[in-house]
This record gives sequence, structure tokens and C-alpha cells, in this order.
Amino acid sequence: MIRRSAGAALLSAMLTVTLVATFAAAALWQQWRSVEVEIAERARVQVAWLLVGALDWSRLILRIDGNSGTTDHLAEPWAVALQESRLSTFLAADKNNTGGLTAEEQVDAFLSGQIIDAQSKLNVFNLIDAGQVSATDLAAFKKLFTHFNLPQTELESFVANLKAASIANSPGTTTLMPQRVRQLTWLGLSPLTLAKLTPFVALLPVKTTVNINTAPAEVIFASVSGLELADAKLTVTTRERAFFPSLAEAATTLPVLKDKLKDSQHSVSTRFFEVTGRIRLEQTVVEEQSLVDRTDISKVKTLWRERSVVASPEIISNTTLPKL
Repeated sequence: MIRRSAGAALLSAMLTVTLVATFAAAALWQQWRSVEVEIAERARVQVAWLLVGALDWSRLILRIDGNSGTTDHLAEPWAVALQESRLSTFLAADKNNTGGLTAEEQVDAFLSGQIIDAQSKLNVFNLIDAGQVSATDLAAFKKLFTHFNLPQTELESFVANLKAASIANSPGTTTLMPQRVRQLTWLGLSPLTLAKLTPFVALLPVKTTVNINTAPAEVIFASVSGLELADAKLTVTTRERAFFPSLAEAATTLPVLKDKLKDSQHSVSTRFFEVTGRIRLEQTVVEEQSLVDRTDISKVKTLWRERSVVASPEIISNTTLPKL
């Protein structure tokens, strides 16, 4: 009986120790999880405010630029990309100022970004004017498709779907109007075609002109009827020495542009800009893309903002994009 009692007591003690260890491990895991969630939430809020600040900074730059003149070109401050910089260099002149954080709590954050002239691209929505296909803009897209050896039948299908999507309550169709360039596959563009077109097209809410001071050679070539690609490249080379203050001055400087530039298709000023901001916080990289409207110089409006978490810096630097 004594041996049986001792064995039962030992078993009870072992079960008690096991239960205590289990409860302690569960409590420790819950505590660790709560701390990790709090850290992640704090980082999310911090990144969100930093990106809002970066966007406001960009809007301020565009507002100051708008007050300095009506011509937009690539030699202006807004066109200079911000290379990845340690955020502390912006927040404090005193390098010893840690904001009250200990060495363990301090986290290096890096900010980068750029502003791109959205009117340096062909506006997809220009293709449909008052419910009808714009012949001039369709010709521009045809030249671009031909340049990249893309199927014209795909362009025809795309334009037809775009026209159907632009008509509210159009019978027999459920096509949605895209809001972002990546969504153009909804209208029939293949992923390969979209990948080639993405650097040269934009979705802007109103009919826009192409800024010949900022557009790449491919866009100038496509938007100017009768212009060869070599002449478009010459235009880009010429404006690098001195921007064009007006369309008339551009035609005077480059005879190949004479009688080819149209006020309805081209300009030297810009209303819409794409703003990209990126925050790298330890192994997390958060990117925000925005479209801003500078129609009213006194109030540069943000039309939309889109935030996403991208791959870690190691993955980004070690990834080779496929050749198009």
C-alpha cells in the first residue's frame, strides 16, 4: 500500500508539473503574440504617417513649381527622384537626438520616392470621346502597337471593350471600367502586351494632352502623326539641352515638328502627376502610389492612393525582371 501511495503521489506531482509548464508556455506564447501584434501595429501606423508626410511633401513641391511658371520639364525639382535616404536625416539635425528611444528601440527607416509626369504617357481614356472612338488617339495607339510588334486585333478588341465599359448600363455587357493600368487585362489585353505598354500609358480622369517636354521618345513618336521614331529621339535629345517653352518654339527649334504638333494633342505643361513613396523598415518595404491633380495651384488634390507591401530588399535586389 505504501509503495502504491508513493507511486500515485509521484504521478500526481508529474501531472501537476506538466500542467503548470503547459499553462506557463501558453501564457508566455500569448504574451509574446500580444507584443508582436503591438509592434506590428505600431510599425503600420508609423509607416502610414510617414507615407502621408511624403505625399504632402510632394504636393508642396508641385505647388511651388506651379507658382513658378506654366511650363513643366525634366530639369525642375519635382523630376529629381529621391534616392533611398535614412529618415533620421530629415527628422533631426542632431545625430545624438534619439527621440527618447533606447538603442534597442531605435529602428532604421529609409525613405525613397519619385514624381512622374502622368501626361508624359498616352491617356487610355482619350480613346473614347463622347461615347465614340477618337480616330486621332486610336492612330496613336496603333503606332505604339506597331512599334512593339503587338497584334492589332488585340487593340481592336480592347478598344471595343473600352467603349462598351464607358457606356453606363450598356446592354449585353458586364465589363467593368478599369481604374489602374494593371486592370487593363479586364478589357482584353494580354499580360505580355500590358507589360510592354505599362511604361507608356496612363488612366487619367479627363481628356489630356501629351507633354512633349517630359514624354519619352516612344510616346512622342506615337502621338505625333507622320513623325518617325528617329525624329522623336532627336526631339528628346534636343530638349535635354533646353526645354521647349511652347509648342511654337518646339516647331521652330525642330523643323521636323512643324505643322505636326496640335494644341488638342500636345502641350508643354502638366496637370496630373504620379507620386510614388517607399518606406523600408527593417525587412518590411511598404510602397504607396498616388495620382495628384494640380489644376488648382492653391490646392493640389490627391485623386487616389494605393498602398502595398512589397518584397524584402534582398528579394528585390536579387530579382531579374524578364526582358520584354
